[in-house]
Amino acid sequence: MKTKSLKLISVPSEIAAGTRGASMGYQALVVASLNAKSKFFFDKEVAEVETENELLLDENPYPYAKRINGVKNVLTNVSDSVAEELSEENFPLVLAGDHSTAAGTISGIKKANPGKRLGVIWIDAHGDLHTPYTTPSGNMHGMPLAMVAGIDNLEQQINEPKEQTKELWEDIKNIGIDGPKVEMDDIVFIGVRDTEDPEDRLIEKYGIRNIKVSEVKEMGAVNAAQEALDLLKNCDIIYVSFDVDSMDSRISAGTGTPVIDGLSVEEARDINRQLVANDKVVCWEMVEINPTLDQENTMAENAFNILVQVTETVESKIQESCKA
Repeated sequence: MKTKSLKLISVPSEIAAGTRGASMGYQALVVASLNAKSKFFFDKEVAEVETENELLLDENPYPYAKRINGVKNVLTNVSDSVAEELSEENFPLVLAGDHSTAAGTISGIKKANPGKRLGVIWIDAHGDLHTPYTTPSGNMHGMPLAMVAGIDNLEQQINEPKEQTKELWEDIKNIGIDGPKVEMDDIVFIGVRDTEDPEDRLIEKYGIRNIKVSEVKEMGAVNAAQEALDLLKNCDIIYVSFDVDSMDSRISAGTGTPVIDGLSVEEARDINRQLVANDKVVCWEMVEINPTLDQENTMAENAFNILVQVTETVESKIQESCKA
């Protein structure tokens, strides 16, 4: 798929997270670049998506889908921004706060490519397959894959959301285009290791492949990435979502939900580079950097190194595409 240029999209939203601070992730990356004496952000065009973070100051009337009214608006904004860049044959590189934004990104990809089969590679410690009916926390950054797959998971229902919550949830499932954007068969996990029973039931039901951290270490990061791509060989286009909590919590505490036994920085870097080099990959997203939980901006510095490597790989792919 030919691409003209790479475009950065900043989404400093954190209303769907359970811990405050993810909205500062983009600025933490800028600080990391300045400390590294890099000019990365000097020559990149950045589109910033409008957020609804002011809702954090209001009382939340949606216990099983916190601030779902604002989440819906943010996801719509992200979807429109991503779809616009893709329609102009650009490669959207999304730098976001909480992981709920991925639902907007996926919706935007599908909006720009309604007739194409979309695959998703989810590099994360978590499955993010909860719904308002199953969530133990109400935090919507644990729901983006259910949103875009159009799933309620009523078989595992433990909550009874209010009617307004249900209506907004249905609206979210239809952002971009009506109905599911991705089939559960076209989702591949890398590094997922912290899930709840309702998510496990879905993973088992649909046979979602999870390339575990132990497998990455055994086969090597490049081979793990290639396996993920091979599993999605029948998809026309692919989206890669990289949550920094896929990396081991001992690397840095600078993310809202750190989990032990994760990827190393080098493994995360090599996996993402291998993935974005593939011609089917049309969009990459990085989320959940939280500098307020980090003493020395370590997570952002590690993430910035990965960002630079990914960007260089994408730009090289674009150059080769233009020559063809």
